[in-house]
Amino acid sequence: MYKRILVPVDGSSTSDRALQEAIRLIDAQPVQMRLLHVVDDMQFLNAEGYVDYAELRDLTKKIGERALAKAEEIAKQADITVDTALIEASGERIARVIDNEAVSWSADLIVIGTHGRSGFNHLLFGSVAEGVVRGSSVPVLLVRSE
Repeated sequence: MYKRILVPVDGSSTSDRALQEAIRLIDAQPVQMRLLHVVDDMQFLNAEGYVDYAELRDLTKKIGERALAKAEEIAKQADITVDTALIEASGERIARVIDNEAVSWSADLIVIGTHGRSGFNHLLFGSVAEGVVRGSSVPVLLVRSE
C-alpha cells in the first residue's frame, strides 16, 4: 500500500473530496500524508496604483493558509496526522510545483481533485490536475467533483 500520500488542496469542495478519498486509502498501517497548497503568483497589471501587488500576494497566501487549515481539520477529524506545506509557484506552473514537491517529499501517490471543466471553461482556466497527470513522476489518483 501507499506510505506517503500528497494531497494538493485549494479550499474547494472538489479538493475536500480528494482529501476524503485519500483518507479512505489509509488502513491500519502507518501512512504519512502531506497537504499542499501552491500559491500562484498571478501577474497583475499595476497601472498607476490600481492594484497593490503586495497586498494581493498576502491575500492569496492567507487564502492558501485557510485552505490548508480546513483540510488539516478534516484529516484530524478522521484521526489522521498530517503535515502541511504552503509553496509559492515563483513563476512555475502549479502542476510542476506539485510534482516537484511529490518527488522531493518521496510521495508514493498524489491524490488530487479535478473540477471536470470542459470547453471554454477548460480553455480559460486550464486544468492543474491534467497537468499533474501528464507530468507526474509518481502515480496520481484523480477525484472528480460531484
